[in-house]
Amino acid sequence: MFVLNIVLTVLTFLAYILPFLAPKLFPFLSVLTMILPLMLIFNLLFFIYWGIQMKRQILLSSLVLLMGITFINKFYKFSSTDLPKSENDFTVMSYNVRLLNLYKWIERDDVAELISEFINDKNPDILCIQEYSEGKINLRAYKHKFILMKGDKTKTGQAIFSKFPIINKGDIVFPNSNNNAIYADIKRGKDTIRVYNMHLQSIKITPDVHEINEDINGINEQKSKKIIKSMSRAFKAQQEQAEILMNHKKDSKLPEIICGDMNNSAFSFVYRSIRGDLNDTFEEAGSGFGKSYNFNYYPARIDYIFADKKMEVKSFENYPDFINSGHFPIMARLSMVK
Repeated sequence: MFVLNIVLTVLTFLAYILPFLAPKLFPFLSVLTMILPLMLIFNLLFFIYWGIQMKRQILLSSLVLLMGITFINKFYKFSSTDLPKSENDFTVMSYNVRLLNLYKWIERDDVAELISEFINDKNPDILCIQEYSEGKINLRAYKHKFILMKGDKTKTGQAIFSKFPIINKGDIVFPNSNNNAIYADIKRGKDTIRVYNMHLQSIKITPDVHEINEDINGINEQKSKKIIKSMSRAFKAQQEQAEILMNHKKDSKLPEIICGDMNNSAFSFVYRSIRGDLNDTFEEAGSGFGKSYNFNYYPARIDYIFADKKMEVKSFENYPDFINSGHFPIMARLSMVK
């Protein structure tokens, strides 16, 4: 049993340092950042096991857990923040709508209609959509928008909708990828805010994930290897895409918000790179797991809203009960700091 504990400890320590190591160096090991919360849970079980037996091996699990305290806030928040509303507040929503169910992944005909109703009901001031598909939803509240569609047979894209004027806009190309990012400079009163909407490389395990959901013991070794290789390639591509995004935003002096589907965890090198000195709105004001991806056995958080330090994060919400895509919407209420 102690041998297993040692192996788990080594893997956990590796996961602790991986956010500081470029995935290009160790793409295979980067997979560990996706399951770090599970490893912390297993370490906790070892802690309880050795504690019940009053064995000194408990010291090893204690050390691992103490060093992992800083990661817990990224995975689970015990209490939320909901500061009083003011006239200076504005709300931002990010949502990967998965082409509005274009290919009937969900066997219902009302998905696009329900998404429209949901967005109009929540009524965010700024809306960032990934995997957008034109012509299927009615977002009547938004006078200003920037939509970039790409693709030959299937047009998919990113979109930024705003109640405030868009005075500048553009796109950021990710080489050798169907993924990209767009941005819009939004004029709100006396302030101009740059909003990025990103969609980083997918790890492309969705079909296999559904198989796991249905029969977690039925996945074979060949499929496991395929998933690991796919994830390793995706992690390297994500690093390149993050570098392109970071190089682009260096030239901007505007306060910024970065939204989107990162396809990676809050324990990853890519997360650390893109977040930089911005606030993770879930960490600032969220509660629970902040689940943003629909996977039955793991509360995955791979969608984010990062806000400039010049903004106060007054509340954050995710909507895991609204199942009309592979992802769940997330929304933050922000206010410019005077």
